[in-house]
Amino acid sequence: MSDIALPSSVVPDPPQRRVLRIAAWVAGTLVALGLLHVAGIDVLGWFEDLWSTLTEISIGYILLGCVFQGLQTMLTALGWYGILRYAYPGGVAYLPVLAAYATGVALNNFVPANMGTFVMLLMFVAIVQGSTFPGVLGGYVVQKIFYFIIGTLIYVYLFAAVAGSFEFQFGNERDAITNHPVLTLGIIAGAIFLVALLLRIFWAWVKKMWERAKEGAAILGDLGAYVKLVLLPQIGGYAAKVLVIMVFLAAYDIPVTFGSVMSVLGSNQLANILSFTPGGIGVNQAFNSFALDSYTDTTTATAYSLGQQLITTAFNVGFAILLICLVFGWQGGSKLVKGSYGDAKVKKEEMSADRREKREAKREARQAEGRGRMRAFRRDDDDSEGA
Repeated sequence: MSDIALPSSVVPDPPQRRVLRIAAWVAGTLVALGLLHVAGIDVLGWFEDLWSTLTEISIGYILLGCVFQGLQTMLTALGWYGILRYAYPGGVAYLPVLAAYATGVALNNFVPANMGTFVMLLMFVAIVQGSTFPGVLGGYVVQKIFYFIIGTLIYVYLFAAVAGSFEFQFGNERDAITNHPVLTLGIIAGAIFLVALLLRIFWAWVKKMWERAKEGAAILGDLGAYVKLVLLPQIGGYAAKVLVIMVFLAAYDIPVTFGSVMSVLGSNQLANILSFTPGGIGVNQAFNSFALDSYTDTTTATAYSLGQQLITTAFNVGFAILLICLVFGWQGGSKLVKGSYGDAKVKKEEMSADRREKREAKREARQAEGRGRMRAFRRDDDDSEGA
């Protein structure tokens, strides 16, 4: 295995602080529930209806959903295995990659800001011979290509499916573009300027990162290998993800249609982007309830979202623990996960600090340049007065 310092230097929060944090969350929740009750909102009745709806699905749906969830994890990990095997020949086996990926998926249900993904990447560095973090990060970019494309297509479909999406009107005008040419041209020019500005700001960073990470993205140079080893497993994994959604929609008697499935997929993507809670809990439910408004009532939509998330989370955790024990052993796996989690927090803090330092350096450079120009202007002004 490649060298990596598994023992983390990060000191965990003391037990007293964690207890106080939990107590504060509980107290805040109780206060919020009390205020809602005073406002005349039947919170207790809503929870009773939600629990009744949540527990009414049969065990058959649960088992079938777990089968497809496991299939999604295994196929997605197979795509990761293809990337890493091509980048580091002979340095990786499938089962350790599957265990690391399953661990990252499970952790993302409990830690904020997708920290589980960082843990997974560092586990890859630890278990793949000859690998480096920039190289594995390059593999992560390759792994995201398919999901970026499919996610964009889903957004385009949802945008086109909403009635009137392409029929924008200002007031009572019949044709927004024809009747507002200056505004339209201004928006286009602003968009072009924004894209050019972003490219200028980030292009040097992209080139630098690509040089450091292209060993992990080596498979992109072989289209046939990419399709066979990465793209096909990812398509299979995404199909299993869709089947999980279809199973749980059917379990809660929500119409299983192309539109309802696309609505859930799109809302889940938005919730993942905007999520600020571990596993997106609460955020997923809000987005799913809105997305399924045309197909079922809010209580059923919330029960579906919670039910699917709770069941798949329980499966993901159990599956990850089983794989960690089988592949690494309990003691070795526990050390690997804890060390990778500590290193992930350190790595994230280092990356944030690096970004802050670069911003500060650019700010100081601009200020110094501005002061230099001001001094030159004053000298020119003095020279002209002397003449």
